[in-house]
Amino acid sequence: MGEPVVVLLVVALLAAPAAAFAGLRRPALAWPVGIAAAALAFAAALWGWAGGGGTAIDLPWAPTWGLRLRFALDGLSLLYALLATGIGLAVLVYGSRYVPLHLAHQGRPPADAVRFVAFVLLFMGAMVGLVLAQDLLLIFLFWDLTAVASYFLIGFDRQEARSREAALMALLVTGVGAVAFLIGAVLLEAAYGTYALPELIAAAEPGAGTSVAVTLMAVTALAKSAQAPFHFWLPRAMAAPTPVSAYLHSAAMVAAGVFLLARLHPLLRLSEALLDALVAIGFLSMAVGGALALAKDELKPLLAYSTVAQYGYVVVMLGLGGTYGLAGAAFYVLAHALAKSALFLTAGAVTEATGEKDLARLGGLWREMPLLAAGSGAAAASLAALPLTIGFFKDELFFAAALERGPVVTGLAVVGAASTFAYAGRFWGGVFLGPVRSPAGPIPAALVLPVAALGLLSLLGGLVVGPAARLAEGAGAVSFGAPTPIHPAYHFDTRPENLCALAAFTLGGLLLAAQPVWRPAVAALARLGERLGPERGYRGALASLNRVSDAIHRTEVRDLRSKVAAVLVPGGVLVVAAVAATPTEGAFVVGGLAGDDLPLTLMLAVAALAALAATVPHDH
Repeated sequence: MGEPVVVLLVVALLAAPAAAFAGLRRPALAWPVGIAAAALAFAAALWGWAGGGGTAIDLPWAPTWGLRLRFALDGLSLLYALLATGIGLAVLVYGSRYVPLHLAHQGRPPADAVRFVAFVLLFMGAMVGLVLAQDLLLIFLFWDLTAVASYFLIGFDRQEARSREAALMALLVTGVGAVAFLIGAVLLEAAYGTYALPELIAAAEPGAGTSVAVTLMAVTALAKSAQAPFHFWLPRAMAAPTPVSAYLHSAAMVAAGVFLLARLHPLLRLSEALLDALVAIGFLSMAVGGALALAKDELKPLLAYSTVAQYGYVVVMLGLGGTYGLAGAAFYVLAHALAKSALFLTAGAVTEATGEKDLARLGGLWREMPLLAAGSGAAAASLAALPLTIGFFKDELFFAAALERGPVVTGLAVVGAASTFAYAGRFWGGVFLGPVRSPAGPIPAALVLPVAALGLLSLLGGLVVGPAARLAEGAGAVSFGAPTPIHPAYHFDTRPENLCALAAFTLGGLLLAAQPVWRPAVAALARLGERLGPERGYRGALASLNRVSDAIHRTEVRDLRSKVAAVLVPGGVLVVAAVAATPTEGAFVVGGLAGDDLPLTLMLAVAALAALAATVPHDH
């Protein structure tokens, strides 16, 4: 029975056209139609969860190529579908009041909001299609659709140069990765004769070809998840309106990368070296993101760098593997999405209320905005893994996975958790504690209630952890290929996970208290990274490509002959290369002409005469 899959997929994919059509008729209708569509998609995901998942559809797509429309609502797709639709719903409710204010500040027409709603829903639909897909080409299709939607969302303020530049950067970094994914998919199909993931997982064997293909796909995922050295695009994407950051850069777009790693994990496991590389890259991302989050004072860049670090945790857990690593990674994604979405929405609400974006000019707002302070406080506590929040268990599972690998990995895990404690405390304390530096004006309730709801879910998850644990177990089992039972609970004893948590809290508290000591060094490191880091390489490569493009353009437009040659010469080179690379043994039979060959013979003769005739005229 595939009813939940069909309903979820159809509702999610039709949401954007429905909202766009309603908005074209009357712009004000885009918001209620969009919110209702997101609510229906979320309800469909909940229906699938209530039914235990396990539903699938399999229909012909391109039978001659062996392609089929395969979609399945398994434990992994269920978790990410709930996040994509649930967080999407919260963001649309928040955006229904935030975006009109944002447009009014910029002097733009309210009708521009229709585009915002449509692209948020397009991204939601693409994300749902991506997580349900069971075919590599389907995954590629929806992966690229998320890139297109994110391009328009990041560049929503298209009149600003920094928004256009940030949108292009995100598209290029993640889009080039998509090409790597496609190459890997083709290599796997050439080796095993199928694009279907279940069949590939069953047939794949260790080997150089498989390792190269899966490594290319892993690079695609790491670029999307903004892992070092691809992390630089994410802070630039903060040029987008706050609801976009809350959705794409905490619970959806960046999460798509670690989803792909989890989906492909049975193939990743064929190479121990690749898993070890994921652990190293994850820890590097934790270090880079954590240090830069501690260095930044602007609200959204601080949260963006913390996202780089937090998804580093997830990549480490996927690299460690096993029950705690794989189920723990799924649990971590869930807990992080709830907390970080709330904190991004908090940043937007605070900026709207005060007009300020910098921690140095904020403080003491708990008196004027107590509900916002409580909701974001619960989210920050969850991010910092304090007890009584869902985040406490994400770190418990992280430490359990690290302890299985040994003392070095465990020590790095504790340091990473301590930095999380420090930047979460720095964000929330800098906004809501201390003296009032910038008074807050009134803001709509829709900018506060989604934060309060997400904070409440973070607290409820810490008190009743069973539902989140079952979701994580279902997702982990898909990646592991076997049950991954976890039993997160509060244990008042000296087990190693508790000792790691106490060490992280202590070290994180010391980091917070010693800010005047280490801030200058971290700020200097951040400036050095901006001058010498991977972003400089990106900009240099882009400038070089522009120079090459300009040179080709100048040559091409010189005269008509150059224009024609610019098309025909590369086309001819590609055709010759394709002929040279295509096996032809046994493909052709040399013999006499039969009657059935006459039409083909005449066509070849006409083509040859036309080619000769084209060389005769002496003018254009």
